[in-house]
Amino acid sequence: MIEDTDAHPSSRATAHSAPAAAAAPALILCLAAPALFVFEIAWLGWILAAVALVLAWIVDRRTGVTSFRRGGAPSLLRDLSLIALGLMIVSAVPLAAELHDTAMVRFTLALGGAVVLPYLVSRFAYRDRAIRFPWRAGGRWRAAQWVWLVAVLVLGWLILPFYFITSGAYQNWPVVDSPDLITRLFVGVGAVGIWDELFFICITFVLLRRHLPDWAANALQAIVFVSFLWELGYREWAPAFTIPFALLQGIIFLRTRSLGYIVTVHLLFDAVVFAALVHAHNPGVLDAVFLVP
Repeated sequence: MIEDTDAHPSSRATAHSAPAAAAAPALILCLAAPALFVFEIAWLGWILAAVALVLAWIVDRRTGVTSFRRGGAPSLLRDLSLIALGLMIVSAVPLAAELHDTAMVRFTLALGGAVVLPYLVSRFAYRDRAIRFPWRAGGRWRAAQWVWLVAVLVLGWLILPFYFITSGAYQNWPVVDSPDLITRLFVGVGAVGIWDELFFICITFVLLRRHLPDWAANALQAIVFVSFLWELGYREWAPAFTIPFALLQGIIFLRTRSLGYIVTVHLLFDAVVFAALVHAHNPGVLDAVFLVP
């Protein structure tokens, strides 16, 4: 489960002993994401990641943390190295939305590796349990959580067709004009949505939060989150809603401690994404559903 001040008071205190020192390496690493995914300058992303890790090593030395000692106090270098590992794996493949077999296998291996490898390194090499996937944590969903699920659908219905069609961003996704392609789009959109929460929240946000205040960790994970979405196809004025969405997902996770809930939120939003893309590529099919023809 995500680190908790009540459950792990000593760990939390150590992690927050020098948030100002940790801020620069964390920010530089997260800025590697726009370099890799927005500007697509691979060498710049690698340099930023390397600089961030060197600075993290210096911070560990100054705070008396042994960077690669198994277990023990949270190490900034260890934690940032896990995020960097995931970023490098994802950046190794083109992220343009494609639906043919090769592309879907490529996506599966890259995105899967970006979650599985940091988890395995953390658990078995670093002997650390920071990365967890608390699917049913947080107890039963409260009334406000159910209301938010409905609100997500309504907001998606209002925003997404207008965004995709008026900006022309739907053309960043392949034409889906057959049952096979529509099925592939449905599977792909949902799978990437689940992955988003596994990597950006359960890995990036959780690891940053060990060293930074919650608001700072959330802002930094949003940089990485939105940069990935940009290369995936959410361009033009998409950051106007992807940035708030990324920040809200972090806040909701802090309050609910539930991966299951934030995945549900994301999948509901992505269900509208899927329908809006089908609508945009097939004029007249869903005109009765959406306000934008």
